[in-house]
Amino acid sequence: MIKEFNILISGVGGQGVILMSELLGKAAVKEGLKIRGSEVLGMAVRGGSVTSIIRIGDEVYGPLIPLGKCDTLIGMEPSEALRNITYLSKSSLVILNTAATIPFTVSLGQSKYPSLEEILEKLGNASGRIIKLDAAQTAQQAGSSLTTNIVMLGALFGTELLPISIETIKESIQARFPAKIAPVNIKAFELGYQACHRALK
Repeated sequence: MIKEFNILISGVGGQGVILMSELLGKAAVKEGLKIRGSEVLGMAVRGGSVTSIIRIGDEVYGPLIPLGKCDTLIGMEPSEALRNITYLSKSSLVILNTAATIPFTVSLGQSKYPSLEEILEKLGNASGRIIKLDAAQTAQQAGSSLTTNIVMLGALFGTELLPISIETIKESIQARFPAKIAPVNIKAFELGYQACHRALK
């Protein structure tokens, strides 16, 4: 049994952050695990910040992760991962999609987007390890750019840190999508899983 495992997924509206947490939650429940979670949606329809927290374990009693207690941060978007840096510690793992989604405020000249190098440096100072993936490109290889979130979900399982079996999460994916597009999502998951394995070697 696992005492506590904290996952934070950060991104922007339209990236499928909530769907990822839904799939994780259903898979965890199916395996009889205790799970808590919460979501923060900031003007998600307009590309605002979206954060989802998933906490798994027998000693998890609340929906929020204490600062510095995130085991794995999944950054669907680099600057959104940086926004949640206070949840990291040297024992944390960051899985980062390196493809940026530039906010409209930057296009209007109202704010500045940090370089990927700056983001990686700051995240690296705060966490013990960073896995970098171009999940958007991997999703294209799977057959659909809409599967970027499933690629990142596969990468999370590729760390082999989760107390959820590969078979159970795949069943959740297949049950969530119509039969016509489920295979593309399964392929995206497998490519993300493999990419993470390669990155960890």
